[in-house]
Amino acid sequence: MRRGLKLAAVTLTGAALALSAAACGGDKVESGDGGGDKKTVKVGLAFDIGGRGDQSFNDAAAAGLDRAKTELNIQTEEISAKPDEPDADKEARLKLLANRGYNPIIGVGFAYTNPVTKVSKEFPNVKFLVVDADQCKVEGANVLGACFSEEQGSFLVGAAAALKSTTGTIGFIGGVNVPLIKKFEAGFAAGAKAAKPDIKILPAKYLTQPPNFDGFKNPALGTDAAKGMLDKNADVVYHAAGGAGIGVINTMGGAKKFAIGVDSDQYNQPALSGVKEFILTSMIKRVDLAVFDFVKSTSDGTFKAGTKAYNLTNDGVGYSTSGGKVDDIKAKLDAFKADIASGKITVPTAP
Repeated sequence: MRRGLKLAAVTLTGAALALSAAACGGDKVESGDGGGDKKTVKVGLAFDIGGRGDQSFNDAAAAGLDRAKTELNIQTEEISAKPDEPDADKEARLKLLANRGYNPIIGVGFAYTNPVTKVSKEFPNVKFLVVDADQCKVEGANVLGACFSEEQGSFLVGAAAALKSTTGTIGFIGGVNVPLIKKFEAGFAAGAKAAKPDIKILPAKYLTQPPNFDGFKNPALGTDAAKGMLDKNADVVYHAAGGAGIGVINTMGGAKKFAIGVDSDQYNQPALSGVKEFILTSMIKRVDLAVFDFVKSTSDGTFKAGTKAYNLTNDGVGYSTSGGKVDDIKAKLDAFKADIASGKITVPTAP
């Protein structure tokens, strides 16, 4: 689903930028402005591993940027991360965008937290967003961190998994064993037990350990993990593994068992069209909304530094209903949602 936007003409400046982006190990995507007399805002976006087309986390960010292109007067530049790269590469990528006049700049993924903290001090007039700010903490008067209550959305899909399982056994597959993904695991298990106390939850499987981040990228790893859970009688498996989760969904669907997607509504992803009838639901993480809100705030002068929470109270997380597989249990899921939003249920953030 990777998409390139072609310019009508390529200038020497554009060629130089392409070379600079290549030197940083990324891909470049540019779009023209929306026309009119308003000043064009140049938005730079640095993707996490996998980039646009990962069918999950990065594509959610891309959707927010695409919405901004449609509704606002902006020009964009996108560059992707390389696997296992050091912070220095991320810093260079952010500096490249800032030096080329992009303002605001977005770092997609918790791994950009430290690089943004450092680079933002060198460019105090440039506004930065970190999507998934590490531990929901950022520094600087020109930095915003978007934080998500993934455990709350995961609670709801955990409840769905338990209620829909016919074997009484379900599982969770995380991409990389980091605190952020532990939130998904914790919420999933809590929701499953709340809906069906006797449900069997297999030990969580993490595809890689840091500093190896292939668990967010390599579908073959997801395939192997899903096969292992099928062998243990799981008939619903939830993944929080980015691009590697494609392997999970295809494997579960191939066995005619349910998978639960993450970040985007994966039922609607073209790459999964052959198995979408086996996508029970997806835990929606409104990265698209965070990106759009940030770009809009920098365009209309309402930007505020600090952190912004996205949770069930503002529909920053949730679950999808595409395909109708959870229609019969929607009332139960929405009752859990109301109890979490009201504070009646507190969802754990660690297993």
